[in-house]
Amino acid sequence: MTDLRAAAARALACLDLTDLSDDCDLARVEALCGRAVTPHGAVAAICIWPRFVAAARPLLAPDVRIATVVNFPGGEDAPEDYVALTERAIADGADEIDMVIPYRQLLEGRPQAVPAAVERVVRAAGGAPVKAILETGVLQDADAIRQAAELAIEGGARFLKTSTGKAPVNATLGAAQIMLEVIAARDPGVGFKAAGGVRTAAEAAAYLELADRLMGAGWADPTHFRIGASGLLDALLAVLDGRDAPASAQGY
Repeated sequence: MTDLRAAAARALACLDLTDLSDDCDLARVEALCGRAVTPHGAVAAICIWPRFVAAARPLLAPDVRIATVVNFPGGEDAPEDYVALTERAIADGADEIDMVIPYRQLLEGRPQAVPAAVERVVRAAGGAPVKAILETGVLQDADAIRQAAELAIEGGARFLKTSTGKAPVNATLGAAQIMLEVIAARDPGVGFKAAGGVRTAAEAAAYLELADRLMGAGWADPTHFRIGASGLLDALLAVLDGRDAPASAQGY
């Protein structure tokens, strides 16, 4: 039986506390930064739009990282645009870059567009970890998800991330299993991030259990495992505080 409180503590330490809503503003980013350190410890990172990175940097504790997004959410920006955005975000203080792979080109039979795009962002990031967003809910097919994961690793991605949170289908355990199997086979140093639709402590625990089973105990730490969400923090704190999770919690 899962120790839900222990799982909640693990998930909190691996949380990318996210606001990528279309109406996000500086006040909401400031509030997000204020929530990043809790009585039960800090989240791993906040994940915000690039335009807010510079403002967020001085508001965060040193151990809370800033992740931001490029080629987001459609994966169809011009290379010169997402490269420039990556360079600017790093200069502003971003620690991690979450990039959407050109998944539509993959579906159209142009697979080498994926590692080429990842390589560009990796170079522009200058050593900062790059998380490749596969948009698995659009890829759908297991073989396509597997191929996307392999190509992203080929391009130098240090994390594989399920989703943007903007598609009708986002993170699923089925997609996560495929991605983790690829990581186990290709490079166990690559991390995994579930994003979109993880709303409860029990759901977070299920992803941790899957990672433990496929990758071994101890692998799923903040350097290798993340969950991207917003309302999940409330659910985790409710478990850790001994309260019921709020019914209104909404996951990114």
